[in-house]
Amino acid sequence: MATYLDRILTAHREAAASDHRPVETLIDEVRLCPPCRGFSEVLAASSPGEPAVIAELKRRSPSKGELCGDLDPAAVAGEYALGGATCLSVLTDRAFFGGSPDDLTAVRAAVGLPVIRKDFTVSARDVCDARLMGADAVLLIAAALDDAELADFHDLAAEIGLDALVEVHDESELERALTVGATLVGVNQRDLTTFEVDTARAVRMAPAIPDNVVRVAESGIGGPEDAQALVQAGYHALLVGESLVTSGDRAAAVRSLRQCTQVG
Repeated sequence: MATYLDRILTAHREAAASDHRPVETLIDEVRLCPPCRGFSEVLAASSPGEPAVIAELKRRSPSKGELCGDLDPAAVAGEYALGGATCLSVLTDRAFFGGSPDDLTAVRAAVGLPVIRKDFTVSARDVCDARLMGADAVLLIAAALDDAELADFHDLAAEIGLDALVEVHDESELERALTVGATLVGVNQRDLTTFEVDTARAVRMAPAIPDNVVRVAESGIGGPEDAQALVQAGYHALLVGESLVTSGDRAAAVRSLRQCTQVG
């Protein structure tokens, strides 16, 4: 039986196979883009004991359905910025998450924070498109890529000025990320085959991540208590979507994560 990840990757790889734009032409277009805003740099500069928050715009989830389908990207970005978000994450997958490149473009125009394109990157054209739509970073999911793809896309991102957040779920994927030279690593606590969350995964994996790597914890972060445990485990940043986008006061929700070490 096909998993969530299988279905999503099949759709994205079919789309990539029908995209015949020359990569060299896209790279030439990228060179005309404004400079990136330094996604990894601002995460690394977060104050000790106060996590950077990557606040995510997420309209829907394959497992939970609609979260906030009618959100105004610019308005939500403004709320996140008001709460002290360090960076923003924007889902651009249409079929499974209800997002679009237009959401990212609107967010980048609305606020001055660095933005990551959150999507299932499966081709060099996807990497270039992230830069062209205004992203400052691109997501590379180790579970979705073979070793050659992971290395090639990581190198291409660096070549065109993008930071690459390499997402892992276990120690073997972490080793693959480090092998390609990743210095920005996200530990996703959500199993992409079942979409279930293991809230202890990131804490468990923290000791295996080298000190020179910017550490991001992803998924299953519901509030300050969750955030505090991750900060204590050594994470620089928290990527949070569902609990923020569905909050009645998004700015306050972001602020509470930033101030999580004051809990108790």
